[in-house]
Amino acid sequence: MEQFSWDSNMKVRLVGEGLFNLLFWMYFPFITVYFGQTLGLQKAGLLMTLPPLLSILGSLVGGNLADTWGRRPVMLVGTFLQMSMFVLFAASTSYWIDYIAFIGIGIGAAFYRPASSAMIADIVPERALRSVFATFSTVNNIGAVLGPVIGAVFFFQYRQTLLWTCAGILLLYLLALYFMMYETVPLEKKQEDVTSSLKHSFQKRWNGYRIIFQDRVFMLYVLAGIFSLFPIMQLDLYLPVYLIEQIPAQSLLSWTQDPIRLTSQSLFGWLVGFNGLLFVLLILPVTNALKHWSEKRLFIVSTLFAGVGTFLVGMSSNILYLFFCTVLFTLGEIIRTPVTQSFVSHYAPKQARGQFLAADSLQNTLGKTLAPLTVYLSGILSPISIFGVILFFSFTGVGLYLWLFRLYETLRRPKLEDNSQTS
Repeated sequence: MEQFSWDSNMKVRLVGEGLFNLLFWMYFPFITVYFGQTLGLQKAGLLMTLPPLLSILGSLVGGNLADTWGRRPVMLVGTFLQMSMFVLFAASTSYWIDYIAFIGIGIGAAFYRPASSAMIADIVPERALRSVFATFSTVNNIGAVLGPVIGAVFFFQYRQTLLWTCAGILLLYLLALYFMMYETVPLEKKQEDVTSSLKHSFQKRWNGYRIIFQDRVFMLYVLAGIFSLFPIMQLDLYLPVYLIEQIPAQSLLSWTQDPIRLTSQSLFGWLVGFNGLLFVLLILPVTNALKHWSEKRLFIVSTLFAGVGTFLVGMSSNILYLFFCTVLFTLGEIIRTPVTQSFVSHYAPKQARGQFLAADSLQNTLGKTLAPLTVYLSGILSPISIFGVILFFSFTGVGLYLWLFRLYETLRRPKLEDNSQTS
């Protein structure tokens, strides 16, 4: 990140978000198990489909207000809402209140996220966006690696203590944001909104979302993202089903005197941990190594790595081969992560960054809705057919990205010619 200096806004958020993310991963992977044990698996399965849908609303409202009120107030409200819901969760004696608190935590996080990303785009020069987003992803994924290991003990044995700790960390983070963070929304936008009535401001913002959804380039970008995320999301969906049902127990290093014997369940845990470790270790080096690549090339290569790497899992049950496949589809995830936010950040108009970044979350949410299709089909089709479906989604995503950038270049060329004539 040459010629870019991290200011107080960025440092406070990097530390605060990283620490909270560690605590988040101590409870999140086990929440479905918790509700399954308390409410029943079928009921829990239905209930867990609601939070992602409500997060769409929270994200759209948060993005709206981030452009209207400013980044700082929205981030403060989102953090306060999460803190309050953790207090409710920790103090609750009812499973249904626990569920409401869990939904509230998700809405607060979705409300916070667009303003957070927009603030980075406000501060960071375009040349450094990928590296900065990669740094935040690295810190967050350290929590994703360590959190589940620690949470496997703390969530089930010391759940209330863990939840109160999450609330306390968020309180400290809220105070740090309030006293140490400054507003970054473009000045001309802030002045415009101050002179507007609240009703007119909201009406204008929702009209802004209508314009976004009519933007052919952006909506094609969202559609391509849904298809390209389909293989990546299988790590939490079809891959555990396949590994547990199809892969036999085997030794990790069979040529040693005392090889480690892994069951299919423990093998899945090792692969997930390996995926997280690779992400933490490689995202910054890979991002820096590919910083001169075009966004088109990055999107296409990442989609191919994720799709082909996941497809190859079905070709062999050898444990070392499966670790190799994990490297491939993890590289796809690593290459993709920083460029998604940087693309939206420079594509969106400055005065609408929050809304565009909020609408960008649709690809992740809708992808989560579509991705469980493989689990459903596993009861009908053979494993190799399921992996074929995954590969098909990957190739479709590549085709959509090719179409996207062809349209993007076609629409951008007249603007560049007009600018050159004007200058």
